[in-house]
Amino acid sequence: MISRSVTIAAMLALGLGSAVHAQGLARGAQDGAERGGNIAGPLGAAVGSAIGGAVGTANEILGIDRRERFRIYALGERRPSFAYAGPVRVGTVLPPNGVVYYDVPPEFALKGLNYTIVNDHPVLVDPATSRIVEVID
Repeated sequence: MISRSVTIAAMLALGLGSAVHAQGLARGAQDGAERGGNIAGPLGAAVGSAIGGAVGTANEILGIDRRERFRIYALGERRPSFAYAGPVRVGTVLPPNGVVYYDVPPEFALKGLNYTIVNDHPVLVDPATSRIVEVID
């Protein structure tokens, strides 16, 4: 009976994960699947994907409606891109030297954050820690 419940839960989670992905919440679903998989294997990945996708936008600072505008703005400024050897993702701490940070325009209402370009991707950074808080794809 437990095995059937687990199978049903996995199917529901996978279905929800697919629906969430289709709604543009792929980053939360991907992060949740990775974390869930690390903790509880394939079933954890399925459940983590569904939960991560459902709450994924809560962790996005700009939100879906302003991401594209900010990306266009940041790339339009033609700032030089910092070459970083590691993965460019949320939580990455950039090195203390060589990275130039720029002010975020007031229209985006992101006080306390800067942006830079890393490997041709605009990223929002907490200037106090040099930690990437959002990657704008």
